[in-house]
Amino acid sequence: MNRIARKGERIAMDMRKLDVFCKIVELKSFTRTAEAVLLSQPTVSEHIRSLEEELGYKLFDRLGREVEPTPVGLILYDYGKKILRLQHEALQAVEHYGGRLIGRIKIGSGTIPGTYILPELIGRFRSRYSSIKATLRIAGSRLIAREVLAGELEIGVVGARWNENGLQWQKVFGDELVLIVHAGHPWAGRKEVDLDEVIAEPFILRERASGTRKVIEQILEEHGIKPSDLKEVAEIGSTSAVKQAVRAGLGISILSGRSVEQDVLCGALVTVPIAGIRQMHRPFFLIQRKNRALSPVANVFLKYILQEAGLESI
Repeated sequence: MNRIARKGERIAMDMRKLDVFCKIVELKSFTRTAEAVLLSQPTVSEHIRSLEEELGYKLFDRLGREVEPTPVGLILYDYGKKILRLQHEALQAVEHYGGRLIGRIKIGSGTIPGTYILPELIGRFRSRYSSIKATLRIAGSRLIAREVLAGELEIGVVGARWNENGLQWQKVFGDELVLIVHAGHPWAGRKEVDLDEVIAEPFILRERASGTRKVIEQILEEHGIKPSDLKEVAEIGSTSAVKQAVRAGLGISILSGRSVEQDVLCGALVTVPIAGIRQMHRPFFLIQRKNRALSPVANVFLKYILQEAGLESI
């Protein structure tokens, strides 16, 4: 028992080894990890050898050029990420107590808010707090929500809402979805088109995890159109790629008005109103995990977002 306790003490005190171990799990490579943490590869290997010796278990299996964590490695990774996060939050709290606000915010976002809203907000926020750094992860709304729930991200901004009891949701910003066609399309000069025409035209969809797609499906269903009624020709995983496909004449699509603004101004794409649908408003939601205290830096950034959105609290 004492031997196990002594091992635990040594591992808990050596945060650098734990950080290197977690980075290897994420990058699946000793070489890439050495580059990322600015250490030599022999030093990285020695950190892992030392951890394995202290624990008495093998932590990685080599699969070709990549490595994968063993079952024990996965257990250590799960707890290691929590320990490193708590260490980070503790250091922030101490600095905040001393009147300084330093650290890194880990923010997750859907494609549209992550591309067209958050970069500008983060820039203005850093003009006030220049010692704060930000990591902005852009992915599908559901993936961001899962990572907020898992504690990998502190807050997220996503483009759809669903039943998820572990999260708090707050509307913060908004966008209008628009039907887009390429400049040479027969609809380019029309004042509006009917929904029946839309579902008969080749249509390009975002991927299933996309908040944009979820909102489009909700709007169509409100008007008696099932998603399966669309004449789908492609499912594409990014807004930029959908715009390129529309410009190439592959089909039409419905996208964020923010995302196509420059394309419309330069004449590459044309927006066409849909008869019977006055507007296709899409809210963006600020999310955080229920009953989890944010780090001092994340808490200040969250208040800043709410202030920018004209709100008071989540």
